[in-house]
Amino acid sequence: MKKLWTALCVAPLLLASAAALAQAHSDKQTKEDIERHRAMAAAHEAAAKCLEGGKGEAVCMKELQAACKNLAIGKYCGMKHAH
Repeated sequence: MKKLWTALCVAPLLLASAAALAQAHSDKQTKEDIERHRAMAAAHEAAAKCLEGGKGEAVCMKELQAACKNLAIGKYCGMKHAH
């Protein structure tokens, strides 16, 4: 019974440490993430300027989706908010 209890206590710690190690990025991956975030930020800034220019949400959303193609997951370029 004592070994079972020890195994049940240690298993979550091992899983957590394995998950942490699996998510570690190399320098190259980190630089790629930085570039991707900057590109997404530029696309969102362009969408904000589009809306400020009065083009309308549908037009600006299409432009945002085009600018974010292959950058982020989903049709909202990695960001979704309520409307």
